[in-house]
Amino acid sequence: MKKRQVVVKREYAASSAVGNIRYGECQKNHAANTGGYAVDGCREFMASAGEGTTASLTCAACGCHRNFHKKEVLHGVN
Repeated sequence: MKKRQVVVKREYAASSAVGNIRYGECQKNHAANTGGYAVDGCREFMASAGEGTTASLTCAACGCHRNFHKKEVLHGVN
């Protein structure tokens, strides 16, 4: 029996509040290497550059990648 590989393509918004996705506060632990816990206090993701560039995935406020920000799916918003 041959095994088949299934690829699922997902598209996410590149900016902080486009569509039904919003990126909230930064959750990056800046003290992880010392065994502690400290976040920088960034409250909302703001893209560093326009949509479609690699800099759009970096937060202008804290400098962290968008993946460190809490992803919130907004329901009932068009």
